[in-house]
Amino acid sequence: MNQHAIAKGLEVWLLQNLLNGSILMGMLASGLLLAQGYFRELNRHLNLRVSRELWNLFTIVLADLLLVGMLLIGYAVLNPDIMADIKMAVPFYPVATLLFAAALVLRLFKGGHEVGTAAFRQALNLTLAANLINMLGFTFVAEAASDEYLAHHASPFWTYLKTHFRSNADPRGLEVAQITFLVCFPVLILLSAWAVQSALAKLKATPSKE
Repeated sequence: MNQHAIAKGLEVWLLQNLLNGSILMGMLASGLLLAQGYFRELNRHLNLRVSRELWNLFTIVLADLLLVGMLLIGYAVLNPDIMADIKMAVPFYPVATLLFAAALVLRLFKGGHEVGTAAFRQALNLTLAANLINMLGFTFVAEAASDEYLAHHASPFWTYLKTHFRSNADPRGLEVAQITFLVCFPVLILLSAWAVQSALAKLKATPSKE
């Protein structure tokens, strides 16, 4: 095995594990949003004002950091070359990335940190929908019944899912991956533009200290 093959294998291994880890990050982010009421109850037991403020900051920022990490990983693997190398459920994972991106914009720039607001509920619903899509893709496509199992228990259902919706399945999976990229990447660009526009608008609306 030459150096190029080893380097390629390590690259695939790293990207695959980052992608799988990002699915768990998305679940944790949704869990933190759902647990805001629980965090508020715990906050009442903190005596010092500083400790309460740090607790609130931690529970809010941690969810945002998880969403940012998920988004960065989702962007890193959303390209035709990588999708052809690793085992990605398409269009499940990329669509979930778009939903997480929209949720992050709502939280950062549209008042989505305030529990009970429309922006918070919309961001929460988007993360829940994204997690559901990721779970379906992970369970029924990426980690579908193995070839060893299918060799002894033929299943048109599992075979169809594996050969049509895995990004590295040749040829159907590769075709679906290309279509997914052509649709999802422009949408991700639009969401990025929305985030930049919202950030600039928020900066202009912030009063100067001078």
